[in-house]
Amino acid sequence: MVVHDLEPVRRGLGVGMDLPWGAPIGFDPAKSGPNDRVLAFLARHAADYRYFVFAFQPRGPVPLRADAYLEPYRRLLSRLPDGMPVAMHQTMLNVGTVEPYGREPVYEFTNEMHRHFNFAWVVEDLGMWSLGGIPMPYPLPPYLVEENVAPVAANMAEANERLVPSLRVEFPGFTDGVTVVVGDMDAYDFFRRVAEESGVEVTLDVGHLLSWRWWRGERGKDLYGDLHLLPLDQCRELHLSGSAISRGRFLDLHHGVLLEEQLVLARRLLQLCPNLEAVTYEDPNYGRDGVLVPRSVDGLHRLREMVELWARQN
Repeated sequence: MVVHDLEPVRRGLGVGMDLPWGAPIGFDPAKSGPNDRVLAFLARHAADYRYFVFAFQPRGPVPLRADAYLEPYRRLLSRLPDGMPVAMHQTMLNVGTVEPYGREPVYEFTNEMHRHFNFAWVVEDLGMWSLGGIPMPYPLPPYLVEENVAPVAANMAEANERLVPSLRVEFPGFTDGVTVVVGDMDAYDFFRRVAEESGVEVTLDVGHLLSWRWWRGERGKDLYGDLHLLPLDQCRELHLSGSAISRGRFLDLHHGVLLEEQLVLARRLLQLCPNLEAVTYEDPNYGRDGVLVPRSVDGLHRLREMVELWARQN
């Protein structure tokens, strides 16, 4: 297993952006680079963050070769301040599956992209992103059964060994009406077990944690329970993305608006994760002029204040 530096460096607040090809917020296929809406956001706000995480999205039927993505990513990263750290959110490692899955092309692609862009780390949800070669519209959590602990941990350890940048595996989401849960293990316990067995660094997505507790029927203060079951010592990054509770359902919407519950849990995790390095606000929502939607501003401001205070405590 690759041994990475475990000395925590508190980077502060970063931003994560999912940029699908042809989406309102994404890459413009015609320009082979970020669209005007993304460029407007970066012009206004790139300097407000300490690092960026960009989620990889396949370019339609284009083969998985770095040369098909180098120029669009160069154009994207050229709009960031000089020296801005950049990480990659991969979506093709598929470490949650126990089915046969050929990761070699994904390792080669990711490492080649890293050679050009020097990613600070790579993160991916502990999920099943495809089954039998069929991509899932939303990554499904691994089967929460004892028999899966060893093979999933082995997938994580192999990916960590084969990737040049350090790997962080993210706690999966449990969105109502989308996620299918198989098995009777507590997802916190399962995640800690595979993290400890693999030795891989982890990312705790605050909304995903709440979504699991909500799925279990927990409410109120019980949403913040059992945090000791998580691999807190291995956590290097927190994620927060826009979520909502509607008609009794917890929804991971990535619409930019943070819940009060997310801010409460994030504040607790800032104190409980001794090796935490980074806090990522995922998928800001903004208009064509790059201005954040008004409903998202207060939560982001409170998150920024919280993270800045934590970073100064180093």
